[in-house]
Amino acid sequence: MRFVIIGAGAVGGVVAGRLAGSGTDVAVVARGPHLEAIRRDGLLLREASGDSVHRIPAFATPAEAGWRPDDVAVLAVKSYDTVGVLEQLPRDLPVVCLQNGVANERSALRRNAEVYGVCVMLPSAHLSPGVVVAQCAPVPGILDIGRYPAGTDGLATEIAARLVKAGFHAEPRPDIMRRKYTKLLMNLGNAVEALCGRVDGLDEATAPVRAEGEAVLRAAGIDFASAEEDAERRGDILQLRLVGGEERGGGSTWQSLARRTGSVEADYLNGEIVLLGRLHGVPTPANETARRLVLAAAHAGTGPGSLTPDEFLARLRSA
Repeated sequence: MRFVIIGAGAVGGVVAGRLAGSGTDVAVVARGPHLEAIRRDGLLLREASGDSVHRIPAFATPAEAGWRPDDVAVLAVKSYDTVGVLEQLPRDLPVVCLQNGVANERSALRRNAEVYGVCVMLPSAHLSPGVVVAQCAPVPGILDIGRYPAGTDGLATEIAARLVKAGFHAEPRPDIMRRKYTKLLMNLGNAVEALCGRVDGLDEATAPVRAEGEAVLRAAGIDFASAEEDAERRGDILQLRLVGGEERGGGSTWQSLARRTGSVEADYLNGEIVLLGRLHGVPTPANETARRLVLAAAHAGTGPGSLTPDEFLARLRSA
């Protein structure tokens, strides 16, 4: 089995490095300076225990991967790139969505019969070409997997075993989307964190976004794991550690603003709640405000921390 990880950023890069280090056959698809750095110097995985370099095949497009019958395509791109990637994949491949949000699996199932979702709990960073950082140790992340829309099978069990061998906690779960909707609720705060930074008052600013998300999911009849279930699964497994003396700056949306990428994933996080709210007649001003403000910041090239939590709440009240 070869894992072809499409998108070697914070999550995809850490998983690629860990899998390669455990002896699993891995290739990555990357782009721009990141691709050039991996090809030239290898993928540098930084962890609290030290750095490691992994010289793995790196391609500019999925078509270059030279697909084999026993390959698994692992999507680790932002959700807005999913459809474009799927159009470049053979239709008989198993597709694993190592992604936040809940729209990717449905898109994949339109084209490929074997689709798997992963609930990603993997604090990590990618801010420099060729470098990814695992921010928890000794366990870098929890990556439970299940077949979409529900169930498990032999391949899910095998992938989980490979991830465990690479140092992750991973279990096959038949209700993986229920877990991913819980993760979606957590990710609703990403936009607010990116706009405000990790500062005092952030929890108060993100509270209305999360509460609105829970209300919308209930109105839509979508089940999600409770906070108690989520806490039980996490336990004390994920322990944030300093890597190279640097503290964690923020999540994926924060990193997108920090890298001035010009795009963020808010349409598939806060925007998912906005969409469901419109479909089920539930107002979603908090998520729409967060979505609109962080998209504007990304398009303008504004870095993280451009608003205070009080300023964000004032914008919400005016909405």
